[in-house]
Amino acid sequence: MVVSTVRARVREPAGNLPADVTSFVGRRREITLTKRLFAESRVVTLTGPGGVGKTRLAVRVASNMRKTFRDKAWFVELEELDEGALVVDAVIEQLGLGGASGNGLNALVEQLKNREMLLVLDNCEHVLDDVARLIDALVRWCPGVRVLTTSRQSLGVAGESTIVVPPLQVPDPEHLPPSESYEQFASVRLFVDRAHAVVPEFEVTEDNAAALMRLCHQLDGNPLAIELAAVRLRSLSLQQLEERLSERYELLTEGRRGAPPRQRTLRALIDWSYELVTEEDRLAWARMSVFHGSFDLTAAEHIVGGGQPSVDALRAVHSLVDKSVLTREEEAGEVRYRLSHTLREYGQERLEAFGEADALRRKHCAHYAEIAARFSEQWLGPDQVAWVQRLRADQGNLRGALHFAASTPDLGDTALRLVTNLWVYWGIRGLNAEARHWLDEVLESTPHDLPERVRALRVSAWFALLQGDIDRVVPTLERATLVAAQRGDEIEKAQLALVSGLAAFFANDPQRAIDQITGALEQFRAHRVATGELWSLHSLGLIKGLTGDHEAGLRLLSECIQLCTEHGELYWRSYAQWATAQVQMGRDRPDRAEVSVKEALRLQRKLDNRLGLAFGLDTLAWIAHRQARHNRAAQLLGAAATVWDAVRIAPGFWARYAGAHDERELRIRADLGDAAFEDSYEQGRRMSLSQAVDFALELKRQQARSAEPEENVHPMPLTRRERQIADLVAQGSTNKEIAENLVIAQRTVEAHVQNILTKLDFSSRTQIAGWVAGQRASDGADSTTP
Repeated sequence: MVVSTVRARVREPAGNLPADVTSFVGRRREITLTKRLFAESRVVTLTGPGGVGKTRLAVRVASNMRKTFRDKAWFVELEELDEGALVVDAVIEQLGLGGASGNGLNALVEQLKNREMLLVLDNCEHVLDDVARLIDALVRWCPGVRVLTTSRQSLGVAGESTIVVPPLQVPDPEHLPPSESYEQFASVRLFVDRAHAVVPEFEVTEDNAAALMRLCHQLDGNPLAIELAAVRLRSLSLQQLEERLSERYELLTEGRRGAPPRQRTLRALIDWSYELVTEEDRLAWARMSVFHGSFDLTAAEHIVGGGQPSVDALRAVHSLVDKSVLTREEEAGEVRYRLSHTLREYGQERLEAFGEADALRRKHCAHYAEIAARFSEQWLGPDQVAWVQRLRADQGNLRGALHFAASTPDLGDTALRLVTNLWVYWGIRGLNAEARHWLDEVLESTPHDLPERVRALRVSAWFALLQGDIDRVVPTLERATLVAAQRGDEIEKAQLALVSGLAAFFANDPQRAIDQITGALEQFRAHRVATGELWSLHSLGLIKGLTGDHEAGLRLLSECIQLCTEHGELYWRSYAQWATAQVQMGRDRPDRAEVSVKEALRLQRKLDNRLGLAFGLDTLAWIAHRQARHNRAAQLLGAAATVWDAVRIAPGFWARYAGAHDERELRIRADLGDAAFEDSYEQGRRMSLSQAVDFALELKRQQARSAEPEENVHPMPLTRRERQIADLVAQGSTNKEIAENLVIAQRTVEAHVQNILTKLDFSSRTQIAGWVAGQRASDGADSTTP
């Protein structure tokens, strides 16, 4: 079956290219040609049939070239997208970029116009038109951007250069070289490499070399076909594999006359591999094709298991991983599984043949709708970070479920519940434009008499408000309020009053805002709606504090923080801390404000709440200016601008915030001078999100202080075992290496490392290493004291 490459993301500072974990064989000519074409063209497309190795080649080229670009190379996977309209959002999300205003494409162009980077767009064929429009805009307006795409067909954009990725070089079966010369063929080298992976004792000998070379010829040098065949060595010799494969192809040669020979061969091999697995595995494979991206064992058991005939999902997963049909991925202690694009398409064909396609898609949709519902119900509590991580892992499946529900007439209520249950997640991830896309699509396609529409209208108005689309906010809220009143839904009326109050505040009508939100708060308390109560306390505290009633504002915010702490809640607690900083600045207490906003940033970082981070960085710039740290203030403004762009929102969208923001920026510019301001601002603009938050929290400064002996040394925060593990982390050891060194489970090491990060308030292993170095310096100083 398939030996797929598991790709680990490497985010900073050199782009996010996937890391190869299996060897790369051959392709020297194609790599050279692709690099040469970039000297003449800004867009190069690698085309070829499935399995020929387009993605691996693109990643290798990008890895070789990234140092020549100031902003390195960035990889965007489009395979999981069902909606072409989401291509731009996928690029923004995976690059962590955005634009200041306007529609998504204009926003992205605005963000990239001064960048020098190589952008890799992988698997473009199913969203070809949208990718072409994106690339056309980048070529026109972003002179420093080069684009490398992979697709089964060319894009057809102006200035595009196309390379047809050929199969790997194969031997001529009529003129085979001596057995010891097999390595001259890239296809044979790849087969041998993959064979060693599945059968470590595999050796090429005089007896089997000829069969090996003939086999690679039969496989037409297609890398995926070679990897599929190599797995069969677990049960067959090379000679047996050659014999059986030859027979199989002779039987299928006439089966698909319209397909190119290489595709016929690959299809034949997948057919053959499919027939070699058990009947239960075949059915499981087909059913797993309903997943979009990766999935966990629980989802497999629920969706693949059961039914008629029933499937033992756990056994099938183990079997299909063993046969390399499924790719196993592990991150942060969680194991997930994935079908490659080619095998997923094959499974979907089989699912249609089984007559289960509609039923399984409904089951998939219901499962992820239920996950979204549980997220909404359980959001207020101590598991918020875990929930965000879970939904991020399942984002492809959530999109797939939404697409199916929105396009299926009798699932309108499911579509409405799905999109509204996810509203907090969309906001945290900065996917505001995507949220509006789904809301618009669902509201357009669902019956007007469904009760779930009221909530969807309210959430739609909220996201429109966030993006400054005031023309949409008021009429949408009015429609929703009318329906809620007709239905007598008191809780939804309170929710609408809250959003209406915030809209009034953003439009600079604070008294109307206070009246609306005060009424909403009373209703939430009467009906014991904790999430509404926290949102109202935060909003009312912020508005009162900013309009001069500092003490009342701080009391409300303190109450919000206390309730959040009781619930173990981070989301509204972080916003309440940020609002407290805003009010403290109004009281001219920048030191207190700094403590609050830094706490807010630490909490927002845990949630990866980009909108919250944008607000925090912006406020910290104001604080730095009041502390006469003008360069730092300009850098923080630049960093905040990048995050505002990434979430497709700008301070100028809201009248109340816009004036103060612009005034602060003018003052910082005046104190620094135009040239110095622009230089510092651009430094901040170029920071990644992680770098920006580190800079804001002054972690390097803290580490430097920790390296200095102090009279009042804090007690050691780590246990003996944690200190032992921290020392090994500082030496560069991986979790696996630490586990082997200390003879403990790898998951135990992962738990200890997480505890260390939490106790030290760090976010990376590098920071742990810096802390260890500081401790050693301190220990060394103490040891010399008489």
